[in-house]
Amino acid sequence: MIKKFLCSTLIALFVCSASFAQTKPKETKVEDPDNLASQYFSQVMGVAVDATSNLKLYKFIYEWIGTPYRYAGNTKKGIDCSAFAKAIYDKVFNTNILRNSRDIFSMVNPLSKDELKEGDLVFFKIKSKSISHIGVYLGDNRFAHASSTRGVVISNLNEPYYSRYFYKGGRIIEPGDKNFVEE
Repeated sequence: MIKKFLCSTLIALFVCSASFAQTKPKETKVEDPDNLASQYFSQVMGVAVDATSNLKLYKFIYEWIGTPYRYAGNTKKGIDCSAFAKAIYDKVFNTNILRNSRDIFSMVNPLSKDELKEGDLVFFKIKSKSISHIGVYLGDNRFAHASSTRGVVISNLNEPYYSRYFYKGGRIIEPGDKNFVEE
């Protein structure tokens, strides 16, 4: 219900922006719809979305917020953390990554928290000696993920729970990168 309201509000903002742009004199600067979307996502998602942010990433995440967690799931009826990360990389970054968080970690250059950039991956060892959880970093210590208790949400790496279990960040190794190994 709230999601539909927020989506309707975003659509209304775009419609108002478009009609406002049509009625203003030509010499007046028109509000950029991408800027409106950035402001909207900043407010709704609690993430500082700016002009350099990937709006496609935020739109994709917004469409999934609230989707329940389901182990091995990969649809809006239920999804797990690695399937969610895989879907983001497929649809937003046009990059195919593996399906499980431990395997995905083999595809990255490890990073510390302070090296993370928007779109990087974050890995956790939750009550385990091996990687057991993954999310996608958004900036400002926030990341999107499929939580086993809350479904698809945005969380903060500084929350005590995530801070305790954070393992490493990672950036996908691209072909041509010195660390890229073709299989």
